[in-house]
Amino acid sequence: MSAETPAAEAGQFTRRRLQFRAWRGTRPFWAGLFVLLSGLPIMYFPYFHLQIGHLTLAMATTAGAGSLIIGVLLIVLGVSLWFQKHVRTFAGVAAILLALVSLPVSNFGGFIMGFLLALVGGAMAVAWVPGAPPQPEPPAGPGPGEGAAPEAAPLPRQAADGVSESYDLSGTSPANEANGRHSAG
Repeated sequence: MSAETPAAEAGQFTRRRLQFRAWRGTRPFWAGLFVLLSGLPIMYFPYFHLQIGHLTLAMATTAGAGSLIIGVLLIVLGVSLWFQKHVRTFAGVAAILLALVSLPVSNFGGFIMGFLLALVGGAMAVAWVPGAPPQPEPPAGPGPGEGAAPEAAPLPRQAADGVSESYDLSGTSPANEANGRHSAG
């Protein structure tokens, strides 16, 4: 930092945190995070070498390329859930299918860790729906049971000869004695 560098504004951290919270609330953030994190163990474990003293235990399998492809696809799906929320159903189903494919291909789906993260993240992505915008409050007045008259359904109009005019064009209302059956003529 030099003397010419301006100091950070007061409350800038709080403002950025609130902006991130607002951004996070409009998309399937946690689903994307779980799917993104699921790709890491699926990609890593097939290329992992464990050193135990002078003994090297290699986890490499013949399906290492398949594991790498599955892991990269899961990471891309997780990032796409963050930045393209309209593909949430596709990304969620694809993450679940890739998790199932990772079981036989990638050391039991990254030793079950990647498999479970992808399943949970995919399910969360499919289940996520955007929130409805807040509705305006109704005007304050007497509510039901507070002395206000209950709303009644409008009655059918009466014709001049005393016969009521029905709005039911299907012929299925109990008033015309059809009992749910349609008349053909």
